[in-house]
Amino acid sequence: MDTSPPVLIQAMRCEPVGRTPVWFMRQAGRSLPEYRALRGGGSILEAVADPELAAELTLQPVRRYGVDAAILFSDIVVPLVAIGVGIEVQPGRGPVLDQRFSSDDDVGRLRPLEPESDLPAMLDTIRIVLHETDVPLIGFAGAPFTLASYLVEGGPSRTFALTKRLMHAEPEAWHRLLGAIAQISLASLRAQILAGASAVQLFDSWVGALSRAEYEEFALPASRTILEGLADLAAPRIHFGVGTGELLAPMAAAGADVLGVDWRVPLDVAAARAAGSAPGKLALQGNLDPAICLAPTDVVLEATDSVLGAARQLPGHVFNLGHGVLPETDPGVLKAIVEHVHERTEQQ
Repeated sequence: MDTSPPVLIQAMRCEPVGRTPVWFMRQAGRSLPEYRALRGGGSILEAVADPELAAELTLQPVRRYGVDAAILFSDIVVPLVAIGVGIEVQPGRGPVLDQRFSSDDDVGRLRPLEPESDLPAMLDTIRIVLHETDVPLIGFAGAPFTLASYLVEGGPSRTFALTKRLMHAEPEAWHRLLGAIAQISLASLRAQILAGASAVQLFDSWVGALSRAEYEEFALPASRTILEGLADLAAPRIHFGVGTGELLAPMAAAGADVLGVDWRVPLDVAAARAAGSAPGKLALQGNLDPAICLAPTDVVLEATDSVLGAARQLPGHVFNLGHGVLPETDPGVLKAIVEHVHERTEQQ
């Protein structure tokens, strides 16, 4: 009986692998007709509150694509909703607050997260998924900057003006806010791992809005708190942000085992930027442009080969997109990518 870790975990640990593992951010979603049929038009928050439904949505892309990991069907705002923050996830827009955070007093609205009582549906979903598949399950949480930006802006933003105003005008309040969020995300991730998640990803979707100096002062410490707070557990930690080409070095120093890279920076360049910042070997994840997946399959596979070429000298590589799957993506193209990566990287 083979007791070696799954190829995904081996790659994340920078161990020798038989092939490059593949999974896709937002692989469970509107690009799948079976997802649309099952979800209907309900709220994502309603869907994640139903463990049987959330587990099935988690497993659909595993069956369809043959990917090397499932990622938990959930949302980064679920822990905030669970502790009483009024958030609605509006289709086509994203999380919108009923009352945004505007002062130091609002930090008191964030109570500590108690996962067993606050997130029972999420933990039940993990247990169901693990019963149904041997493929590793990736859990996730939102990074403090991204979650704070939603709380302060009251919803998605293009400029993050209110967020930056609070950061610079009231830094003590800002750090208290991020400290509280960090503990919430950390508690959620620890609970997901203890429930059986094989790895976890910290999503910092909007941190690319910051300069490097701002990132190091206002975002990095809270993210490091989360990643270092998971160090005693065996699950590899992925740290991913969008538009973070100028932030790769400090992000690499935050304590993750895997650094997610968006499509703007080739993986070999990303590795050079991160070199010397991580305390040990650092695997990279990525980074095909999601929009390229809308092109003809031969074009997509050529671009896939470019990613594999840039990753050839990395100590560890997990193939992924540079952000989430676009809804209009042909599922057949994603399946072709998985098969192509496996075939091209299979060790004889």
